Parts: sequence; structure tokens; C-alpha cells
Amino acid sequence: MNNTLQKNKEYKKFVVDSRLQYFKPHATKIEKTFAEEISSGLGTNSKSIHPKFFYDKKGSELFEKICSVPEYYPTRTEISILKKLQSELSSYLDEDFRLVELGSGSSTKTRLILDFLTSQKTLEYFPIDISEILTESSEELLNDYQNLTITGIIDTYEGGLEFLKTYDDKSNLIIFLGSSFGNFSPIDGYKFLEKVYATMKPGDLFLIGLDLVKDKTILESAYNDSEGVTAKFNLNVLSRINDELDADFNLQNFSHHAIYNEKDQRIEMYLKSLVDQSIIISKSDLELKLQKDELIHTEYSHKYRLSQIHDLLDDVGFELKHTWLDDKKYFSLTLVSKT
Repeated sequence: MNNTLQKNKEYKKFVVDSRLQYFKPHATKIEKTFAEEISSGLGTNSKSIHPKFFYDKKGSELFEKICSVPEYYPTRTEISILKKLQSELSSYLDEDFRLVELGSGSSTKTRLILDFLTSQKTLEYFPIDISEILTESSEELLNDYQNLTITGIIDTYEGGLEFLKTYDDKSNLIIFLGSSFGNFSPIDGYKFLEKVYATMKPGDLFLIGLDLVKDKTILESAYNDSEGVTAKFNLNVLSRINDELDADFNLQNFSHHAIYNEKDQRIEMYLKSLVDQSIIISKSDLELKLQKDELIHTEYSHKYRLSQIHDLLDDVGFELKHTWLDDKKYFSLTLVSKT
């Protein structure tokens, strides 16, 4: 392993066995960052909580449930595309590639990629996820893929990419599935793609999933499912703040609120205060005052047109290889390389 990584004092290394190791920021670093970001986001007039904080263990489990509700089309649609593109994607993989995944979660879709990499001499997987679920899903993958080795990073995408940048010289296939890229603002999304590009070596590949613009009714139903799972997912971030930052949010005083903004091509998700209230967040040294009907922004999910996707990737400097769509043209998977 690269000495730079071994000496990285911000991470603690955990070796489970000869096939599985993972790196995690020291607990003090995680708590400080969480507390500071919550204080910054909620201490302004336009209150917000970054969507990356959805994904503690319970939040990750709730998101897996969201993926199976009838109204939430992105996951099953993307899986249908992945199943169809396997033979075509293989033609771009003419050497051994390490699979790097941003936001691996439970690694359900990961298996569809691993299945057509199994012919490689070595099968190496590098999941990057902010949630502890990474360790559980990794152990399950090792049971099913006997020639697989895993090095996981429990950190933000940006932290994981920086970690990867100095790892070694092996070619990487980086995948960013789901529609998580849509959580970025246009400016931050562009900067993130620049980060991916800077991490890649010439010849590396990047496969990104993006949700497409479609009927407002379909979109709003997907984020307001009839079973209320998305509402629980949204509210869970308050439970996390209670548990980790010693806050006193009463979840009964909030409701889930999600709408589609057609002008800006995005779903907007909020937590709505149902009463005038005051909340103490001890570890952020913050007293939060909310009026009835005041909103806390928790997520944007931007939707794209194909022309916008291709222009964006081209502007960053990527070389477009191929775009795959489902039959209804609800979702896209685009493969690019670094020249």
C-alpha cells in the first residue's frame, strides 16, 4: 500500500481479514465536522441540513426500503438498465479494472457490475460510503465472490476520492449509481465532477447514473410515497442529531414536505415545523428557534435532460463513451473516460 495512506493520521485502519480492510476518519474528526456543519446550516435564516447526514445506519436502512416502494422508480429502472448494458460495458473493459463505488450503500447494484468483472485476474472493490453499512455489505459480498478483495473508505465522497488519488497505479472503473449526483447544486455538482476527473488517471472510466426530467406527478409521487417511508427517512436526520449532538428535537412537531420545482428541474425536500418551537443542540452550541410552517431544507434532487448531461460532462473534460436509457427514458447511465 502507498506509504502516503499508511501515514494518513486522519484515518484509522481496520483489518478484518486478508480480503477485507477499511479506513475510517477518527471519531473526534467525525463529531467535530457533524457538529460544525449542523451549527452552520441551522444557524442562518435559510435553515438547512446537508443530505449526506441522512445516512447513519438507520437512515441507510430506511433508504433501502424507499428503493422498494412502488412509487420510487429510480432504483428498479436503473437496475433494468444495468442488466441490459452488461455485455456492452464489457467491451470498454479491456484490462483489469478496480471497481470504485461512490455511495455503495447495501451494494445491491454493485453485484451487477461485479458479475461481469469476475473474468479478471484480480477482482478488487473500493467502496466509499459515509455510512457504517459499508462493513456489513462488504462482508456479504466476500461470501459470494471468492476472488474478491475489498478496501473500504467510510467517509464523504470527496474524502474517499482524495484517498484514492494517491493509492496506486491500477486502472479504476468509478461508478456513481442512483441519482445522488442530483443532490448537488449545479455549481457544486460541476466542482464535484472536476474532483472525480482530477482523481482519475488517463484511461480510467466513470459511470454515472442521472435521473431524467419527466412528468411532475411521477416525480412528486416518488418522493411522497404512500407508505410514508420517505417521510421517516427525512425525519430520521433529526433523530440522528438528537443522538449524536445531544439535541432535543421532538419529531412529532415536524412533517415531511417534498415538491417538484419545474423551473429549476428539481425535487425540493424539507422538514416543516408544525408549531412555534425552540430546540437546543448542545454539541453545536446552538439554540434553534422555528416558527410554525417554517422550513428546514434537507435535499434537492435535480433532474436532467440528455443534452444537459452531455454538455456538463464535456465541459469538465470527460470523453463521452456511451449513454444507456430504459424504455420509458426515465433514467440514464453514462460512461465517460479521462483522455
